[in-house]
Amino acid sequence: MATKDPTAVERANLLNMAKLSIKGLIESALSFGRTLDSDYPPLQQFFVVMEHCLKHGLKVRKSFLSYNKTIWGPLELVEKLYPEAEEIGASVRDLPGLKTPLGRARAWLRLALMQKKMADYLRCLIIQRDLLSEFYEYHALMMEEEGAVIVGLLVGLNVIDANLCVKGEDLDSQVGVIDFSMYLKNEEDIGNKERNVQIAAILDQKNYVEELNRQLNSTVSSLHSRVDSLEKSNTKLIEELAIAKNNIIKLQEENHQLRSENKLILMKTQQHLEVTKVDVETELQTYKHSRQGLDEMYNEARRQLRDESQLRQDVENELAVQVSMKHEIELAMKLLEKDIHEKQDTLIGLRQQLEEVKAINIEMYQKLQGSEADLKEKNEIIARLEEKTNKITAAMRQLEQRLQQAEKAQMDTEDEDKKYLQECQSKFDGLQKQISQKEKQLVQLETDLKIEKEWRQTLQEDLQKEKDTLSHLRNETQQIISLKKEFLHLQDENHQLKKIYHEQEQALQELGNKLSESKLKIEDIKEANKALQGLVWLKDKEATHCKLCEKEFSLSKRKHHCRNCGEIFCNACSDNELPLPSSPKPVRVCDSCHALLIQRCSSNLP
Repeated sequence: MATKDPTAVERANLLNMAKLSIKGLIESALSFGRTLDSDYPPLQQFFVVMEHCLKHGLKVRKSFLSYNKTIWGPLELVEKLYPEAEEIGASVRDLPGLKTPLGRARAWLRLALMQKKMADYLRCLIIQRDLLSEFYEYHALMMEEEGAVIVGLLVGLNVIDANLCVKGEDLDSQVGVIDFSMYLKNEEDIGNKERNVQIAAILDQKNYVEELNRQLNSTVSSLHSRVDSLEKSNTKLIEELAIAKNNIIKLQEENHQLRSENKLILMKTQQHLEVTKVDVETELQTYKHSRQGLDEMYNEARRQLRDESQLRQDVENELAVQVSMKHEIELAMKLLEKDIHEKQDTLIGLRQQLEEVKAINIEMYQKLQGSEADLKEKNEIIARLEEKTNKITAAMRQLEQRLQQAEKAQMDTEDEDKKYLQECQSKFDGLQKQISQKEKQLVQLETDLKIEKEWRQTLQEDLQKEKDTLSHLRNETQQIISLKKEFLHLQDENHQLKKIYHEQEQALQELGNKLSESKLKIEDIKEANKALQGLVWLKDKEATHCKLCEKEFSLSKRKHHCRNCGEIFCNACSDNELPLPSSPKPVRVCDSCHALLIQRCSSNLP
């Protein structure tokens, strides 16, 4: 005979022991009440069996003082593979009474059972066999198929509610010995437990559905919390966008104020220039009428010219400041537009995330409704089966009554009794065939209903996706339309600003032309003054009579200086004008100077 591999036999024995311990723990928990304490013997034996399964094929590691062979190493690896296991690892390390790695591993198993996630943790560990090879031999239970089977059996333990006290228990010094007497059963126990198999299976299904419902509720609550956080962040972003819009409005108002101030300054300068023009004209007229106020007028014109040049410099400085302010405002507007575009992009991304979360939430809700409907259907099927069993039992009672009547009538007619029995048996067989046919029809109807439900769910999901894409496209089109309107509005504002800028430049050019004309006039006045400085001008107080007609000066007969000789004459004796060498323009001269100048001109002619 071929000898079996001892390691394979050990794995098979450990797998059978794990099956027996898990099955016994679930059955006893269902009869006991499903809430277990740490002193419960089947629960203690389960932990001992799990410890033996995890120790099988474990590599011996050399430490500084001795050899080390504990299961804490692979269990500690679960934290890296499954992020939710970080909490259980941290709580095991924080326990004060644990001193050895074996005690920490035992505490870890107890906490995982209380969390109902032992199967999930060990499944992540079994998948990563390249990492497990550092801790286990190639023939170990965790490296072979038996380990995956045990992990699948551990899912059934999620039905059990365990309330274990890990702090006060001495886990370091416990002896892990399997008590086989708990799993050796009598024939009477087997007969009693076969009756409760159907009830236990129904309860297991119910508890499994409750566990699924609990997990779905937890996922729905987490999704609700995530949706709330996303809505809060969305409101914050909307508030920031409103603040940015208010800042833009304020900057636009400041820009309008600066423009109005610029217009006012230009109006003032124009008015001031007009006033100065009028003053210059009046001063020139008074200069022509009287020589006495010429020096004062010259000083005043000089002072006004300084004031005007100072005003011009101030206007140019203010204009430069306004231009710089305008550039700064344009830069600020560009930066704000960039911030708004970025925030709009983040808003679009957040809306997409919200829609995805809502779709996930709807799918989970549909799954929950489907599970509830399946539960209701299973309960209805159970009720129908109970009704059918009741009907069958009633029919059996009727048959028994008929059999009794037939036995009574057997004394009279045995032939009729045999015929009646044959008819009853045929009817019973027909009923059994009808029941089996109806059960087959039920199974077919259930499969058809499931297929129709799945088909409806897929159609609903497709419809929902199409609605989401339609709404998303509509939102995008609305955003594009609003952006186009804002772009056109900004273009109009830019054209208006350019027009105002060109108008201001034209006004400045006109101002410069007028100032250059005023400078030329002042230079002419200076030249005339230089020409007149060589002549002796009579004072107005010394002259009381006209030099030619010798009439006394009065309000009607006013004084006038001759620009050639410098004497004072009346209006009648000095109403002629001639151009002089000192001034190319015609100026007032007396009649005698007029005659002399004409004679000179005629004598000079050929």
